[in-house]
Amino acid sequence: MKVALFVPCYVDQFYPKAAIATLELLEKLGVEVHYPKNQTCCGQPMANSGYEHLTTGCNNLFIDNFSGYDYIVCPSGSCTLHIKEHLHSPQSEDKATEIRKRVYELTEFLVDILHVEHLEASFPHKVGLHQSCHGLRGLHIAQMSELVAPAFSKPAKLLDMVQGLQLVQLGRQDDCCGFGGTFCVAEEAVSSKMGKDRVDDHIEHGAEYITSADLSCLMHMEGILRRQNSNVKVIHVAEILNHSIQ
Repeated sequence: MKVALFVPCYVDQFYPKAAIATLELLEKLGVEVHYPKNQTCCGQPMANSGYEHLTTGCNNLFIDNFSGYDYIVCPSGSCTLHIKEHLHSPQSEDKATEIRKRVYELTEFLVDILHVEHLEASFPHKVGLHQSCHGLRGLHIAQMSELVAPAFSKPAKLLDMVQGLQLVQLGRQDDCCGFGGTFCVAEEAVSSKMGKDRVDDHIEHGAEYITSADLSCLMHMEGILRRQNSNVKVIHVAEILNHSIQ
């Protein structure tokens, strides 16, 4: 299969190791990966701020970059969901529709498309899994705890394949971290308190690392951890799944 790697702008700027880990992981699993070099912001910040009508340029550029691939894989739940739900173009709506059907967040691609059942990975640490709102309630890569329904989590399923990794049980497994994109700018006090509560849950249960499929959430919590001079680190799920793979 021919897969295009969609690397969100904030991942490219602040967490390039997560993008590299995603690339390496996919290639080691036998995927032919391409990186469209002209890609840039998908337009999510504008859309979240009420200016979706100004994202036409971003949409058209995304369509130009990512048309013609079997799948598009992204190490960010929020950006993936934005493309799935908001990519449109009056000039190329047929191409936009195809792209919306073919874009996947990394863990859902590994579970639903590649059907990964085994990983030669090792990460001997206690890890807390943050299930982001976009992934949980938008992409449905895990079941919301408030629903009376069978529990599942695609990121947790993959993490369970990693040798030595101990997934800690949190008190509130799917609370929002408070980031919310531009919410953390408009409502910084509320956002900060929510983030502190989320971080505290991981710390109280002995997590050495906090991981997630969404680096935006991890970036928010990392800022809080640094201000607290905490030894707890954040790490994208791709970096764990790719760790020590031969």
